[in-house]
Amino acid sequence: MSLTTNAKLALLTRLARRETAATAAPLPKDERAISWKDLPNGSDLAVVHEAGAALGVENPYFRVHEGLADAETTIGNRQFINFASYNYIGLNGDARVTEAAKAAIDRYGVSASASRVVSGERPVHAELEAAIAQVYQAEAAMVMVSGHATNVSVIGTLMGPRDLILHDAAIHNSAVEGAKLSGARRIAFAHNNLKAAERELVAHRARHTRALLIIEGHYSMDGDLPDLEGFIALARKHNAWLMVDEAHSLGVLGPHGRGIAEHLGVDPSGVDIWMGTLSKTLSACGGYIAGQEKLISYLKYSTPGFVYSVGLPPALAAAALASVRVMLEEPERVAKLQANATLFMRLARAAGFDTAECCGMAIVPVILGSSLVAARLAQEMFAAGVNVQPILYPAVPERAARLRFFISSTHTEAQLRQTVEIMTEAVARVRKMKLLGQ
Repeated sequence: MSLTTNAKLALLTRLARRETAATAAPLPKDERAISWKDLPNGSDLAVVHEAGAALGVENPYFRVHEGLADAETTIGNRQFINFASYNYIGLNGDARVTEAAKAAIDRYGVSASASRVVSGERPVHAELEAAIAQVYQAEAAMVMVSGHATNVSVIGTLMGPRDLILHDAAIHNSAVEGAKLSGARRIAFAHNNLKAAERELVAHRARHTRALLIIEGHYSMDGDLPDLEGFIALARKHNAWLMVDEAHSLGVLGPHGRGIAEHLGVDPSGVDIWMGTLSKTLSACGGYIAGQEKLISYLKYSTPGFVYSVGLPPALAAAALASVRVMLEEPERVAKLQANATLFMRLARAAGFDTAECCGMAIVPVILGSSLVAARLAQEMFAAGVNVQPILYPAVPERAARLRFFISSTHTEAQLRQTVEIMTEAVARVRKMKLLGQ
């Protein structure tokens, strides 16, 4: 017998209030009796889907975009204002970028066909790495086929069981997984709290061989920035390496899009490890590390995700290289992005929405305090022609459930104003539904 609507809602409420995920039950001895529901969080996911169906909330994920996803996109043969893509300065779809990718395919084919160490090296790889190193005024850089795997594999390679990894509580999952892989002691400090980070270093640094401090240049959930100069000083004081994840910073911060160091006027050499992705501003796919030549040389021969993985497809390397060049040559794109994000943030705040500590650079969260409200509001806005993704528990605490808007330089002022108007009208309708007491 299926659960009643009230029963499903009660289950979802209990799920939303849980602070930690339940430990998976021991698997049965008879392998034939193993169910996919026995996987960690399998039952929880089923409850969420069932409760969503009971409320008439559609699954907002895995929507199929039928063309280029830019400021506008086509889903189900219908046009939407789009806030769910990372095309920050409009380079995905730029003729120069696509032509570079096509030329690389004509010359090298679609695959490197081997790891770069073995026989997958192509001239475009070195050109891209040199361009990225130049962005950070670093001695060298390396690119890998996955941004997520870059953090996992590099952190897992550099650190070991006798070491300490200290990271911001809001750090990306990839850094957390890399820390777990390393076996190092891992401590999270309160988000963007320099004093909290220092307290942890004072308490634990002396008992470990090496220490790694990890922050982001532009936090992907709250859209806020760190005190880079303060973290550099902290790392030096306690003999720790500083790693900065620039996935959402490159092309977004600074007059030329060079990231947090340019934005704050800080010498980038103070950061030991610059990390970022090729999949956002640079319109490709993959990750990169920039730093001293000795570090990069070590990683190229030691990082499993580089040594034992196929080289970045030449077309993607060429697209990323062309994107770097256009970004640096056309700073007006970055300026337009920053102006758009600031305008959207101000409009949202003026309409009474909570945008947390967002700095108005590319990512603008709208905090709603309920996963069900966020999911329903996203659905209402989708029906009105706006595609924006809800971020729900457990990705964030239930009280921090939100809509997350990725702004682009290609959004128009009219689109931004229309979106805030649609959201204002939609949230009024959703609040009247009194979902789970809201």
